[in-house]
Amino acid sequence: MVLDYGSGNVRSVQRALQRIGAEVTVTADAGAALAADGLVVPGVGAFAACMAGIVRVGGIEVLRKRLESRAPLFGICVGFQVLFDYGVESGVRTEGLAFWSGGVERLAAAVLPHMGWNTVTAPADTVLFRGVGAERFYFVHSYAPHTPTGNAALTRYEDDVFVSAVEDGVVVGTQFHPEKSGDAGAVVLRNWMESWT
Repeated sequence: MVLDYGSGNVRSVQRALQRIGAEVTVTADAGAALAADGLVVPGVGAFAACMAGIVRVGGIEVLRKRLESRAPLFGICVGFQVLFDYGVESGVRTEGLAFWSGGVERLAAAVLPHMGWNTVTAPADTVLFRGVGAERFYFVHSYAPHTPTGNAALTRYEDDVFVSAVEDGVVVGTQFHPEKSGDAGAVVLRNWMESWT
């Protein structure tokens, strides 16, 4: 199931999940999102706007309950960022869901946004990136978490190294967009789905 809280990339996420054989429903209904076997939280835009959208559909309680019970959840881009303690954009701090420690800060790079294809260095015991190899993934962002937490994957952009994915059992997230990352993104989505089905 894909949580629809007004983020712009809901349909592309839906199509990517259908591509790997998942039965997908897009919903803004809190009860349905809470009861879903697996929930994907997409995200584009700003951290504060993402949190406001999640609040609007009653998603904060849903996500907290899913996180507390370790129900399968996949956060994408800003939907990944909000799982951390906070985000700071344009000097404004917004509290996140605080499932993972650390904050989301501006990338230390001369050229922003970081947009295009880049590699990911996955942890040795990865499940999420199993079978991926040295593939590249599609990024478009100016902010990211920098404190490795859990089973974190890292990516270098210019002189900055940021957290590009976290595996925490069946709760995972990626800074990149698997739905825009071709075959490699499909493998990541399939690996997550197969880890709990």
